[in-house]
Amino acid sequence: MMDNRTIKVGLVQQANTDNLKENLKQLAANIEACVAQGAQLVVLQELHNSLYFCQEENTNNFDLAEPIPGPSTGFYGEIAAALRIVLVTSLFEKRAPGLYHNTAVVFDTDGSIAGKYRKMHIPDDPAYYEKFYFTPGDLGFQPIQTSLGKLGILVCWDQWYPEAARLMALRGAEVLIYPTAIGWESSDPEDEKSRQLNAWIISQRAHAVANGLPVISVNRVGHEADPSGNTKGIQFWGNSFVAGPQGEFLAQAGNQEPENMVVEVSLTRSENVRRWWPFLRDRRIDEYGEIVKRFID
Repeated sequence: MMDNRTIKVGLVQQANTDNLKENLKQLAANIEACVAQGAQLVVLQELHNSLYFCQEENTNNFDLAEPIPGPSTGFYGEIAAALRIVLVTSLFEKRAPGLYHNTAVVFDTDGSIAGKYRKMHIPDDPAYYEKFYFTPGDLGFQPIQTSLGKLGILVCWDQWYPEAARLMALRGAEVLIYPTAIGWESSDPEDEKSRQLNAWIISQRAHAVANGLPVISVNRVGHEADPSGNTKGIQFWGNSFVAGPQGEFLAQAGNQEPENMVVEVSLTRSENVRRWWPFLRDRRIDEYGEIVKRFID
């Protein structure tokens, strides 16, 4: 019999304002609330320090970026050390003048930076003008080793790509984690909203099944106005969730309110699931060479 190695994971689904200090204060309080319920690993949403500024193309928004290490890594590192937790954050990284990334930074229980992941897939859609701000990541799909386990960190738009999840799994990730900022454009009809939300959930649950790994997805919530006035803004749909390695829901938040959840996740259940469903064993790696092409004409 295998020992069942479990961790308690805290998910912080937060609604933000244009007051950065208040956002950070609320994030700290939410992290502490998760730890009070036993969380050992806490995951924050994408670009959690501020409003989601990518609804418009505005060069002034680059002032929100900061170096890594920098003020935010100092702030979150102190929290991780004080609470003795592993903490997954999502920051707007200023790598050099004119060179910026959407970067997840992971802190270990001593407050040190265990590693970082730069978002690889960058969208450019109405209200999500991320290519204006972010250079595609160049650190690859490398899991981050922490004292709790090997974390496969991916960010938002990455969650639609099975290749990203698979490469994290093939490099030994024990869990897939997706900090996210996604919602409905406020004028979308209700049937379209339902299709989008269900597609988002199905895609990530499929990554859990295909790789035999738990998935943690943390989204923001609340309405954020479009500063340009070109749209009616984004209603972030929340629905943060944890799925087990067969895609089963372990927990799911609502789509209207901020919410903290603490969920027990098994890191060893994947072993049994992969014995029952040996997808990795049966991969035809000798036949996948053309997967690296943009399109097979």
